[in-house]
Amino acid sequence: MRTVIFLTISNTFMTFAWYGHLKHQDVALWKVILISWGIAFFEYCFMVPANRFGAMEGFSGFQLKTIQEVITLVVFSVFAVFFLKEPLRWNYLISFVFLIGAVYFMFKK
Repeated sequence: MRTVIFLTISNTFMTFAWYGHLKHQDVALWKVILISWGIAFFEYCFMVPANRFGAMEGFSGFQLKTIQEVITLVVFSVFAVFFLKEPLRWNYLISFVFLIGAVYFMFKK
């Protein structure tokens, strides 16, 4: 469970680092890059331990990456709807269903 919690925190920082500047396009690109790097530092402070904990809990690298990608999409979806004010379209939801299918097969023994 701590793996998922740390990955969620990490992905929240990552989403703001990578996409938060889209609401502030009047800021110079070089400033945005420096700010994003500063935010990304905190992403790494949670991502690296999350993967370490996950490996210690028995997850494979492939499984950890799959968990991370699903968390990324959930965090980004919330971010896009509430921060960027973008609509969540039906085709996005269908693609998420297919990704859940990928998760099923990733963890199938």
